[in-house]
Amino acid sequence: MFSAFEWMMAMRYLRARRQEGFISVIAWFSLVGIALGVATLIIVMSVMNGFRQELLERILGINGHLSVYGPVTGQMTDYEPMLGKIQTVDGVVSVNALIEGQVMASAKGVAKGAIVRGIRGQDLAKRDIVAENIQQGSLENFKGDDVVIIGQRLAHSMGVTVGDDITLISPKGNVTAFGTVPRMRAFKIVGTFEIGMYEYDSGFVFMPLEAAQIYFKMPDTVSNLEVFVNNPDNAQDVGFAITRALKGQATVHDWQRANSSFFNAIQVERNVMFLILTLIILVAAFNIISSLIMLVKDKGRDIAILRTMGATRGTIMRIFLIAGASVGVIGTTLGFGLGLAFASNIETIRRWIEGLTGNDLFAAEIYFLSQLPAVVDPTEVAAVVLMGLGLSFLATIYPSWRAARIDPAEALRYE
Repeated sequence: MFSAFEWMMAMRYLRARRQEGFISVIAWFSLVGIALGVATLIIVMSVMNGFRQELLERILGINGHLSVYGPVTGQMTDYEPMLGKIQTVDGVVSVNALIEGQVMASAKGVAKGAIVRGIRGQDLAKRDIVAENIQQGSLENFKGDDVVIIGQRLAHSMGVTVGDDITLISPKGNVTAFGTVPRMRAFKIVGTFEIGMYEYDSGFVFMPLEAAQIYFKMPDTVSNLEVFVNNPDNAQDVGFAITRALKGQATVHDWQRANSSFFNAIQVERNVMFLILTLIILVAAFNIISSLIMLVKDKGRDIAILRTMGATRGTIMRIFLIAGASVGVIGTTLGFGLGLAFASNIETIRRWIEGLTGNDLFAAEIYFLSQLPAVVDPTEVAAVVLMGLGLSFLATIYPSWRAARIDPAEALRYE
């Protein structure tokens, strides 16, 4: 498609001589701009993908894909038959009975708000995200009416460890002649967990279901049923099937509805970042246009001589197409490599920068996660690379066409 002569002339024009130094500087800025734009897009998209995937895995790992509530919110009395019916629904993997309530946790003079989840020991053991991330203690001791397992960050902030006692204060207190008195009870810590999500590690307390029923005064009653399905994306369809199986005796909420605002916010931020960072590549493409136009103007005499020696307009156009496209291809290739390298080692780079500056760049209490995640999507990377190449090629069309339209006689006359 391109002859050796055209490649030779294009490469010669890219190697600027002293009087063409300014044009070369613009070309270099264009190359660096495209490289940084492509690399930044790959890094940002990978981090946003990592955020969504990590949050999704943790939220769906510790919460059910579906929540089944009774006619009265927070009260499900005859729930055992419902467990059997839900288990028979196609797509359901497991069903857990759950009691959930808010408390004030207190120990060694420190008080923190927390959420208590009453769950059977065998059901908690099946949740890999908790069972595989026990930091201290063991799930084997998760039985009885006076034991709890708490998040590692909550334990650290209160200065407690396995074997210590923690006092839980429920706002739903006991009614006395002097008014309502908050319900208080001490529990022994038999384990701590750390799943890597700040909200859960610093504010969740797991308690055996029987102990939670006693503490919250809900005998033979649970708050809701948590359902795990084989494919989270099909949770809504399974929810409709459960509603039909229960014949309207309960209300079913899926995880997408429960966390819709959260994940929608991530998607909106992701789209806005993509749009903003695309402008970097666009600006670099305009730099290619300006540098090529200046190069065409500077090489007007050379173009005229080539035309008089028999070079066609197509040959002239291809020479400048190669010159401009080479900047885009090299810049995009460099950006591709830089972006993948950075995304693959982003957590190591973050820790290195934090150690160098002494600042916390990724506070877990703000960003929910304790590590900076990055998941490279090959489809998105391919789209970014194609966009970089496409904009670079488009930027060369007008200057190349203008070079091909130069009239040899006019160009030589004014030289």
